[in-house]
Amino acid sequence: MQLHELVNTFGQDLQRRYGEKVHKLTLHGGFSCPNRDGTIGRGGCTFCNVASFADEQAQYKPIGEQLQQRAGEVNRAKRYLAYFQAYTSTYAEVQTLKAMYEEALEAADIVGLCVGTRPDCVPDEVLELLASYHEQGYEIWLELGLQTANDKTLKRINRGHDFACYEAITKRARALGLKVCAHLIVGLPGDTKEDNLETIRRTVAAGVDGIKLHPLHIVEGSIMGLSWKAGRLSELTLEQYTDIASEMIRLTPPDVVFHRVSASARKPTLLAPEWCENRWLAMTDIGRNLDSQGAQGSAVGEPFVYQPIVRKG
Repeated sequence: MQLHELVNTFGQDLQRRYGEKVHKLTLHGGFSCPNRDGTIGRGGCTFCNVASFADEQAQYKPIGEQLQQRAGEVNRAKRYLAYFQAYTSTYAEVQTLKAMYEEALEAADIVGLCVGTRPDCVPDEVLELLASYHEQGYEIWLELGLQTANDKTLKRINRGHDFACYEAITKRARALGLKVCAHLIVGLPGDTKEDNLETIRRTVAAGVDGIKLHPLHIVEGSIMGLSWKAGRLSELTLEQYTDIASEMIRLTPPDVVFHRVSASARKPTLLAPEWCENRWLAMTDIGRNLDSQGAQGSAVGEPFVYQPIVRKG
């Protein structure tokens, strides 16, 4: 069976609702981060190097130009979500955010926004701005970097917020009709498998619409990268990630959409694990695990039931 027959994937969810493929176009708004500029800390989270997942040169281009370039690269869809991905994409004055978000929404074929940020950087004014786009009929996703529900681990990785902060902003955002996607990392130093499973339980209990699962990437330019080079940090194996991620998926109710069940980074930015250079390795193994041991939701008694997309004409 294919992965989307075992997991409520974002791609299939969008195609089912819009009747055609909808792709996310990643954007760089040139934002900073309060955990880097000294507001709450310096140096950022110990795992972080934005260059591992974002095009740092893109921040020097206007949003409209970035969208046009990204759409040309995808070339397999007619409608898109504008994804503000890099750093903390709510970390600016509201009028600055408004101008940037609306430049994206005014572009042709954009059906909504995905805004990546931190739980402690979404003031009410920003929530109200995003809610105003939702009221206009746009699809709005607030993507919150939680990483783990373990407060000790959050402190260890210099995250700068706790789980209670995530709970509070999630409640406020969803009350305004915004969809919340939680970013979670498997393999953080100090987190055990049971910590990962408890994270998904607590994330679901707090209320969530989407999940992004991500194996820990040890990347050049990060504090963890230095620890790994010094032999003080072990790396996650593909087998460990497959086992933990599959269990987390089984603990997730089928109405929650998985935006991602794995991720990749490229060398030379990626230091370890080497298997993270190819996200399909984990996706394939997770699919096999779910097929043999139970699909999304099966551990909570609500197994995911695949609904084929009926193509008209």
